[in-house]
Amino acid sequence: MWISGPGEAPCELPHAMFESARLKHRVAKAAYAREEVTLRAALLNAQYDLKLDGRFPVLIVIAGVEGAGKSETVNLLNEWMDPRHIRTAAFGTPSDEEAERPAHWRFWRALPPKGRIGIFFGAWHTLPIVQRVLGQIDDGDFTRQINHIQRLEQMLCDEGVVLLKYWFHLSKEQQKKRLKALEADPKTRWRVTQTEWDYFRLYDRFVEVCDPFLRQTSTGAAPWIVVPAADPRYRALTVGRHLLAALRARLDEKVAKAAVGKAPPLAAPGDRVNVLSALQLDQPMTRAAYQRQLEKWQGRLNLAARHPRFRKLSVVAVFEGNDGAGKGGAIRRVTGALDARGYDNVPVAAPTEEERAQPYLWRFWRPLPRRGRFAFFDRSWYGRVLVERVEGFCSEADWKRAYGEINDFEAALVRHGMVVAKFWLAVSKDEQFKRFKLREQVEFKRFKITDDDWRNREKWDAYEAAVCDMVDRTSTAAAPWTLVEANNKYHARIKVLKTLCEAVEAALAKKPGGKSRR
Repeated sequence: MWISGPGEAPCELPHAMFESARLKHRVAKAAYAREEVTLRAALLNAQYDLKLDGRFPVLIVIAGVEGAGKSETVNLLNEWMDPRHIRTAAFGTPSDEEAERPAHWRFWRALPPKGRIGIFFGAWHTLPIVQRVLGQIDDGDFTRQINHIQRLEQMLCDEGVVLLKYWFHLSKEQQKKRLKALEADPKTRWRVTQTEWDYFRLYDRFVEVCDPFLRQTSTGAAPWIVVPAADPRYRALTVGRHLLAALRARLDEKVAKAAVGKAPPLAAPGDRVNVLSALQLDQPMTRAAYQRQLEKWQGRLNLAARHPRFRKLSVVAVFEGNDGAGKGGAIRRVTGALDARGYDNVPVAAPTEEERAQPYLWRFWRPLPRRGRFAFFDRSWYGRVLVERVEGFCSEADWKRAYGEINDFEAALVRHGMVVAKFWLAVSKDEQFKRFKLREQVEFKRFKITDDDWRNREKWDAYEAAVCDMVDRTSTAAAPWTLVEANNKYHARIKVLKTLCEAVEAALAKKPGGKSRR
């Protein structure tokens, strides 16, 4: 038998040395077995501490070279810990349903809640890497994808997710040996397809693409842990040890007492432009003119929704505004132009226990429409920078970083081909008072008025300041705000219908490259 060390010439191994090597191997194997028992117990204890603690979720991303033992590691983690409290999701080629939504939709739906562990076998990194290796996207597109990934991961970490990313590595020769061994075994040959061999032939190109990718997406908040994967025992212990250390480090942190429940002080107005005070809220429109305009714009919206090219689009319409400003009435006039089978109404109230256990935007990713459909949000993700800010339901740091997260979210929708229309319906304080009193008097409108509505009037100025900041920081070229003067409901409804209809028509007029067909 021949053996050599790094940089050494092969030499013959005498029998005594051979027996010594066998003994060391048995000792090492026994030591591994003992550490495995200890590690399994510690991981299981940490998992149950995580469940009892309930402050944060853990997301494990498994990635790397084909044939490097990623699947075995996922199975091992489920074996070592309680699989009832682990949410495992494998991501391959997007399904038809997934392809109908923005690229990150499927990952958001699979996120683990607080107190649980999630394992992503493949994630948001896989498709951009493969596309770049195969030449389906250029360097510019690849860089933009990296930027999106960096911002997504930073947002998850800011929301409290413990994000652990493991990259399993094999040398080219090790990968070839591994694939051949799997292929030779009748029990595992099904795991080696033509795709694995095709990717093996592109090994050098994958290294060329993955090396800068790993460096750019390895951040202080979410670094990549590179796992040498040739030895299954070393691979398993490396992941297990790191996972345990990360769990214990977060669990043992002292819980910082956030100033939640007390409204944070609002910044001084300074030179902020009050966009609401600049509105002429009393806009004239008679009932007769309203009826004529309603028929016109509902007809155009209906035609746009039935256009053949609309099957490649989808529409997200956001309705925010003062209490009693007529958001529900405006939505009903829009949906009155559409086939009821082609849209979803999404009323947004206070988050449920399930929703509070997830990152803030999670509940808004879930109801996004597939292509060819509308979704109307009565209240929306802007609650974080409005009611949660003013009422102190989140920390100041949370609502301040929410502006950037919301802009990223909406940009992802627009990149996918969604029309994002956002309406703020504004009424004067006097007009709101009249409507509140009317709701109290009309039997079928009493459900629309609550004690919270009256209480919120006392914070009119604080909400107005929050709205001005919101419009200033989240009205983008891709998803601008439309401010609707709503003292006259007729005017408000027509403005909403007209703006939405023109936005859809403009999207239909664009060529695939982004240029207008007109």
